Amino acid sequence: MKLASLSFSDNESIPERYAFGKIDAQSHVALADNYNPQFSWDDVPQGTQSFALICHDPDVPTKPDDVNQEGRTVPATLPRADFFHWVLIDLSPEMREIDEGAFSSGISPRGKGGPLAPLDARQGLNDYTGWFAADHDMSGEYFGYDGPCPPWNDEIVHRYVFTLYALDVPSLKLQGSFTGADALKAIQGHVLAQAHLTGTYTLNPELAPRQIGATTAS
Repeated sequence: MKLASLSFSDNESIPERYAFGKIDAQSHVALADNYNPQFSWDDVPQGTQSFALICHDPDVPTKPDDVNQEGRTVPATLPRADFFHWVLIDLSPEMREIDEGAFSSGISPRGKGGPLAPLDARQGLNDYTGWFAADHDMSGEYFGYDGPCPPWNDEIVHRYVFTLYALDVPSLKLQGSFTGADALKAIQGHVLAQAHLTGTYTLNPELAPRQIGATTAS
């Protein structure tokens, strides 16, 4: 199975149009357009009954001490963890494309609704749910897609891995507010094929001109 995108190329920079945050000269970070990227796929295995699409960032700092703190940086040597940005399941087996903006076309304070999603799919909680839990203005359940917004003082460029799974079941046995970890557990034993596409993103102005695979800042 092959996964492609018109929004960005594999191992290259994700344009800020698809991000949650963008670089701002005055405040470090401003809200971005937060469109979901476009995707298409082919070479689907016989017997596919549904698809799942999951996006995670494997480069999230495991300690918040230095995150977005003036005069400090998040060291490249710090151990990293996964942060889920999109958990989309029960996509029709006839689907071969997701249009730009079909599932997200802006930022919803306190999060988008769910788990019901466009195109008769279902979407799980992304990890902004936990990130904003203590924020008076932004706390809520964040379903669906919310794009990159890495620490503006991180010493590394973050990677965003979009993985499409072809599954042998028409629907995953998940109810209510499920997470990325829940979805990964539910698909075990049901994966006929999978394909990956990785984009990169940073809000650190010192790294932006040399994002992995990029020739200009985005």
